[in-house]
Amino acid sequence: MTLGTPARCHFVPPYLMRRLGRLADAEVDDELRTARARADHLAVRATAIAGPSWTVHTAEQTRQLPGRPVRAAGEPVSGDEAVDEAATGISGSLALFEEVYARSSYDGQGAPVSLTVHYGRDYPNAFWDGTQLVFGDGDREVFDRFTRSVDVLAHELTHAVTERTAGLVYADQPGALNESLSDVFASCLKQRLLGQEAADGDWLIGAEIFLPGVQARGLRDLRAPGTAYDDPRLGTDPQPGHLDDYVSGPEDNGGVHINSGIPNRAFHLAAVGIGGTSWDGAGRIWYDALVGGDVGPDTDFTGFAAATVVAAGPHTETVTRAWADVGVLLDDSQAASGGAAGPAPSHVGGRTVRVQRSGGFAGRVSEASVDLDEVALRPDGELADLPRLVARVRQQGDLAAGKPANPMPDMFLYDLDLCGSRARLPEHQLSDDLRRIVDLVLRSGQ
Repeated sequence: MTLGTPARCHFVPPYLMRRLGRLADAEVDDELRTARARADHLAVRATAIAGPSWTVHTAEQTRQLPGRPVRAAGEPVSGDEAVDEAATGISGSLALFEEVYARSSYDGQGAPVSLTVHYGRDYPNAFWDGTQLVFGDGDREVFDRFTRSVDVLAHELTHAVTERTAGLVYADQPGALNESLSDVFASCLKQRLLGQEAADGDWLIGAEIFLPGVQARGLRDLRAPGTAYDDPRLGTDPQPGHLDDYVSGPEDNGGVHINSGIPNRAFHLAAVGIGGTSWDGAGRIWYDALVGGDVGPDTDFTGFAAATVVAAGPHTETVTRAWADVGVLLDDSQAASGGAAGPAPSHVGGRTVRVQRSGGFAGRVSEASVDLDEVALRPDGELADLPRLVARVRQQGDLAAGKPANPMPDMFLYDLDLCGSRARLPEHQLSDDLRRIVDLVLRSGQ
């Protein structure tokens, strides 16, 4: 991937949130009131910080981008919660880069930012597609709308900044760095809007996007990777906080949302060790490393650590120690590699259709399979169209026609096996028939 080529992506790791029960109604009300007050405070602070031009659109539950424009910079609130949350997040995010790092928009040249909310129906994700910031309304089971957490907006905008600077490939260690940088500046934004110093931040990403009853404090915890959630539906937060526990494998583009916990923790240690605010302390060092010319598309953890040490000035010892504490040693040329992307899933063949969806902002993996012989026994069932769709896709060569493409940050990645015809495709490459197949199969597994 060359500098400036879009990279398609997803977001992850959080806190443990106690499951809410019937006897905890009073506590739930208190927590909701606290969350509302906190969101109001963030909105007030962000409104006071003017940023470059932006426009928020609504896709109105379709997948058509960019959709209908609803609110632009300088215009009053629209009354649509998702639109106004996106406006708060993007204005604060742009102001962070412009006022702290003297960067005008994501390209450094004041490019207007286009955002779309209400994308798809029950769409549990947010992503940057190379031109557009896109946010779904959640799945109504685990996730609420993705605009609720202001740091999600900063996370996605930072993917655009990374694309236009170092161009980190969205796979393996470079991809984990890509994800980590988005979490780093998302944390800086949230703490800046709240007026917190590094020692006072909660260091959670996506704390507000979970529905009540989900045992999660957020998607990721920069302070303590691996502790963000433990829920029957989500599983346990898999993020490591040390290089010794690096996770290799083909899922999620080589674990970009999992292994980002390692550089995330290094940033937290550096920010607290330096003291003061995260955005003016360690954040300035991380930004200077990103744009300083020593970080390129294939930079790994060791290479990025070295760039931050060069940029650290009087904080060299603190930054070096932070990386050493997560196992990234600047004198160790044998630091763990990210591992190759790996092959597509094992051959299923026969009359079985298998779909695995990985990536996405939350880094979750969804998987299901359907036996077409069983579908034939229920010709009036919800899956009745599946055999016809699969036959048409195989006949028209939709899988073979898919050109390999760099994944985009926080976009879903699909591993497909249609009765032995296999492919790995990013979301934007799915044909209408493939999208319908994916929806039918994954829904059958719920």
